[in-house]
Amino acid sequence: MAPAVVEAVVDHDGLRHSVLDWGGSGEVLLLLHPNGLCAGFFDPLAVRLTDTFRVIGVDLRGHGGSDPPPTRAGLRYEPMAGDVLAVLDALGIEEFSAVGESLGGGVSAVVDELRPGAMRRLVCCEGIAFDAAAFPRGAAPGEGGASGNFMADIARARRAVWPDREAVRARYSDRPPFDVVAPEALAGYLRWGFVDRPDGQVELACDPETEAAIFEVTSEPGGADRAFAHLAVMRGRVAVLRGEASYLPEPWFRAQADAAGTELRTIPGGHFFLQEDTARAEAIVRAELGR
Repeated sequence: MAPAVVEAVVDHDGLRHSVLDWGGSGEVLLLLHPNGLCAGFFDPLAVRLTDTFRVIGVDLRGHGGSDPPPTRAGLRYEPMAGDVLAVLDALGIEEFSAVGESLGGGVSAVVDELRPGAMRRLVCCEGIAFDAAAFPRGAAPGEGGASGNFMADIARARRAVWPDREAVRARYSDRPPFDVVAPEALAGYLRWGFVDRPDGQVELACDPETEAAIFEVTSEPGGADRAFAHLAVMRGRVAVLRGEASYLPEPWFRAQADAAGTELRTIPGGHFFLQEDTARAEAIVRAELGR
């Protein structure tokens, strides 16, 4: 029988932060999710890993059950990483490994920067960590579009309110990027990534403006460049993985691997390759963490 996930809330920096604790025994495994999503997106993978790890997922501020900050500056990597450490402290966790996906990969690197020696190993999957100066004209990948950042444009255009979760499922399941996501991973996102409204409808837990602002802040100084700079400090403790069909540039991840002193590993699938095939994701995590 799959373990029952325990939901908890930790107060920090004037905000409430949501935690999913799948239980399990062994080393603590911290899961940090992509922008716009939530810890519940990892649910099927987390359940499979509880025989070897105690699995914890944190909703980054503005996502899932966690409060958004009052200012745009509060969406930078450092305050997000500070929240994660406050959650770990509240749970009495001193040592752990981590799987960071997309935004969660970049934030994971800053968690390690803020708490040296606590993270044994990081599996960085399509992590948002780059040296903007390494790209033509100093422009970070993803820039361009009406607002100067096409990913922010896409986020702002997202529909926030839906009749119910089944309507979201019907719409998302046949459109990128969720058309290739395993049904059980999409179910986790629908459960924890949407909130019930008093009028009976459901609404995105991460509102479109928050998601868009994170895409913009990430490309600014102190964002993804800070995470990239710390990878050299983590040499020997980072696995860098990218999706073969990712929309993000391969040189971005090759630079991460070079900085971390490791080989770049390319996985079949796209940006969310961890959620495309749960059994494959389980095998990847176990292999990279030696468990």
